[in-house]
Amino acid sequence: MGKLTVGALRAVLGVVLVGTVLVQALMVWTLITGNDPEDGTLPLTALRVVTVLGLGTVQAAVVCVWRLVAMVRRGTVFSDAAFRYVDGIIGAIVAAALVWFTVTVLNAPGQREDPGVTVIMGGVGVAILGVALIVLVLRMLLAQAVARDAEASQMQAELDEVI
Repeated sequence: MGKLTVGALRAVLGVVLVGTVLVQALMVWTLITGNDPEDGTLPLTALRVVTVLGLGTVQAAVVCVWRLVAMVRRGTVFSDAAFRYVDGIIGAIVAAALVWFTVTVLNAPGQREDPGVTVIMGGVGVAILGVALIVLVLRMLLAQAVARDAEASQMQAELDEVI
C-alpha cells in the first residue's frame, strides 16, 4: 500500500471516527439531560439509545480497520495478530445489523399503512449481514495467505540450510 493511499484512508477513517464520536457525545448528552439541543423538549427515546449503539459499531470497525492498515504498512498483516482485527470487524458488522433490525422493529408500528418500508428495512438488515459474510470469506482468504506465508518461510529456511 502506498503512502498516499494509507494517508487518504487514515484521513477518511479519522474524519469518520471524530464525526461519530461528536454525534455520539451529542446523543448521550441529550439522553442524560433529556433535552434536545434545538428545542429542549424531546424526551429520552429508544431510538437515541440505538443510535448511540450503532455509532459504537461504526467506531469499533474503524479502529479495527485502522489497526489493519497499520499492519499492512509494517508488512505484518499476514500474521495471526490480524485475525483479531478482522474478527472485530465481523463482530461490528453483525452488531450493526442487529442494531438496524432494532431500528426496523422500532419503526414498524409507524409503517402500518405502508408495510413495504419495514420489508425494505429488513432487507437492508439482511444486506448488512451479507457484508459480514463477505468479510468472513475474506478472513478465510487471509487464513490461507498466512498459511502460505508460513509455508514459504519454512521452505526458505530449508533452502538456506541447503545453500
